[in-house]
Amino acid sequence: MEPLLRIADLVKHFPLKGTGHRVHAVNGISFSINKGETLSLVGESGSGKTTVGRCVLGLIRPTSGAALFRGKPIGSAWNVRSPALRGKIQLVFQEAGESLDPRMSIWASIEEPLRQMKLARDKRRARVREVIERVSLPPSVLDQYPFELSAGEQQRVAIARAIITEPELLVLDEPTSALSPATRAELIDLLADVQRELGTTYLLISHDLSAVHQLSHRVAVMYLGHLVEEGTLDEIFRTPHHPYTAGLLSSIMLPNPELKRESAFVLTGEIPSPIALATGCPLAPRCPLCSQRCTEAFPPSAAVTATHRVYCYRHDEVARRESAIDIFGAFQRFAERVLSI
Repeated sequence: MEPLLRIADLVKHFPLKGTGHRVHAVNGISFSINKGETLSLVGESGSGKTTVGRCVLGLIRPTSGAALFRGKPIGSAWNVRSPALRGKIQLVFQEAGESLDPRMSIWASIEEPLRQMKLARDKRRARVREVIERVSLPPSVLDQYPFELSAGEQQRVAIARAIITEPELLVLDEPTSALSPATRAELIDLLADVQRELGTTYLLISHDLSAVHQLSHRVAVMYLGHLVEEGTLDEIFRTPHHPYTAGLLSSIMLPNPELKRESAFVLTGEIPSPIALATGCPLAPRCPLCSQRCTEAFPPSAAVTATHRVYCYRHDEVARRESAIDIFGAFQRFAERVLSI
């Protein structure tokens, strides 16, 4: 079965005007997403996650490689893409309040994508009322303006606006990071419900690993523009094989305060500059397992299982050292206790 979205050797570099240098934002990554699943791109700020999302949306042109939707390249200019394709791939921004036009009512904001698609007025009105109910907002908000709503309500409006075209693929760029913990939990439940009811495919871009844990089927870990590990949610959270993945997981706040996760791979130092990349593994300056070959060439892909791949010369040693608390299991047990109350 052909994947809904395929990223093939994607490279995106941004020239720094007047310097002769480039920002190496994305450096030859490949992955795919099947229809109806959620793939999460995770990593620190500056890892290249959002740049990948912008290439998927056709907002920027890759330096090389391709983003393919249903086997066809995604256009690199929004104004030349067909209305049908625009409707099939939609975006939910991190800051909903900034993505909604303050001069437009909520009704007008949600309806606008359907106007672009030249849908008849009566059908537009029916769809607006349908999606506002789907995101659990009262019809009264349709006459309000963004500044009159809470951050959580604004994000529900943004989701309604995104799903009104019945997209096949939804790019979620840090959709919960600006929200309070309680509101974040509600939005995660809403996104899970939308996917279950509509079969929408998600590309989730996030550094919120608790949201990633609750929404994802598979996880791809990025560092300094490179893909360093990819696997199912279970494989990444239970048995990380890359020191960077292990370091990220060590930062998760576990739901049980009595549990502590001690990792051999706590990340230290700052992410290096993406302008002058060193040869070899980009994590080498921060990695406790770094050896000479790590500085000489980027590690090739190693298959841990049929669904789990990692780019690390010493991935077996990482797995042996990571024998601390099972994060995945801790979250599962916590969820079970909450549901039983």
